[in-house]
Amino acid sequence: MRPAAHLSAAIEALAELQARPRPVADVLKEWGLAHRFAGSGDRAAIAGLVYDALRRRASAAWLMGDETPRAILLGTLRLARTLDTEAVAKLADGSQHAPAPLSEAEQARLREAKLDDAPPHIRGDYPEWLDEHLAATFGDARAEEGAALATRAPLDLRINALKTTHEKALAALAHLNAAPARWSPLGIRIELRPDGRQPPVTSEPLFQKGGFEVQDEGSQLAAVLSGAAPGQQVLDLCAGSGGKTLAMAALMENRGQIFAYDDDPRRLAPIHDRIKRAGARNVQVRSPRGHADVLTDLAGHMDLVLIDAPCTGTGVWRRNPDAKWRMRPGALEIRVKEQAALLDQAPRYLKPGGRIAYVTCSVLDAENGAQVRGFLARHPEFRAIPPAEICRALGDRGAILHAAALPSAEGLLLTPRRTDTDGFFVSILVRGAHPPSS
Repeated sequence: MRPAAHLSAAIEALAELQARPRPVADVLKEWGLAHRFAGSGDRAAIAGLVYDALRRRASAAWLMGDETPRAILLGTLRLARTLDTEAVAKLADGSQHAPAPLSEAEQARLREAKLDDAPPHIRGDYPEWLDEHLAATFGDARAEEGAALATRAPLDLRINALKTTHEKALAALAHLNAAPARWSPLGIRIELRPDGRQPPVTSEPLFQKGGFEVQDEGSQLAAVLSGAAPGQQVLDLCAGSGGKTLAMAALMENRGQIFAYDDDPRRLAPIHDRIKRAGARNVQVRSPRGHADVLTDLAGHMDLVLIDAPCTGTGVWRRNPDAKWRMRPGALEIRVKEQAALLDQAPRYLKPGGRIAYVTCSVLDAENGAQVRGFLARHPEFRAIPPAEICRALGDRGAILHAAALPSAEGLLLTPRRTDTDGFFVSILVRGAHPPSS
């Protein structure tokens, strides 16, 4: 397929998504099954266009003065792919399998239209109803923060220190132009091709041997900042498929014990194979069993309870751009209730002086600072560790990260614009006496 045909197919897929809203991955899979002549490279190119269009949906429509799939894709070529009017016209020239030629109005919009006067939610490419929530976090910078969340995400890997070293992993992945991550001591970053395609890193021998996992640098940092250390007793209360569980297992050097739990056994399903591949011997998986309390024996024994809380996922819009357009206010309300319940559950498991690491992949204060403030009001025996102190877990890089991120009295917020990571909030809550006032 020619690039012009890729553009036509992307317009078709986006139209189907608008007609029947559902996860974009499902739409692209259905398109591929209906067009089996398209090779893997073609499908990847089409998917890249569709994902870019979803990232820039609002700004592309504003630029073109139209919300049709065609207009959004044309605007995306200008905004996300930085093509000039002539380059876009070569793709939309009306030839076989190509979109119809550009109209005079479309050419004028591509040449002259700008986003300078657009409202924040257009320049930031997010739903208008979220504007007040993002303003609560970022103030006048919300459009810039949203725009950063509308860019492509890089490919980040976390080396498994139980199996290899940073240096050996970089050497093994040198053919992919792998480079050390900016912040994470365990991180490796691989820059993507211009079309956004990712190399098949899970086919690499080092991955098959358990030498690394695919994990955003922000997620890696959340595990490091939790302070999990060798010999500790740790409960990962929302372990899911085990990304942060495995990161902590390596940080703990297989010493101590991690109890990995999730209230949905389907989310836990992949963790068993991942634990085996990683060589993590200090992880015990606790699966829910009906109404039985499978964590009762842990009460009062944990040094650390990690809550990787279910959230709206606003911090990972770069990776899931369709999710931001499907998000509704009711989803935020549900998540806020779930998060508060998890926070209130955690103290039961802590020993005296134990701590809670509360983590979300959200940039909304309702899920972050407000949750911590509410918890501290309900549990005055706890206090929030200052972000500068949290960052000491990174050693020399900690002070630089603190300066780059968005600190608050409740915790530390990482964002694509500030730290070039996904959006992650980290708060460390410790049970014990408050430090004396100076």
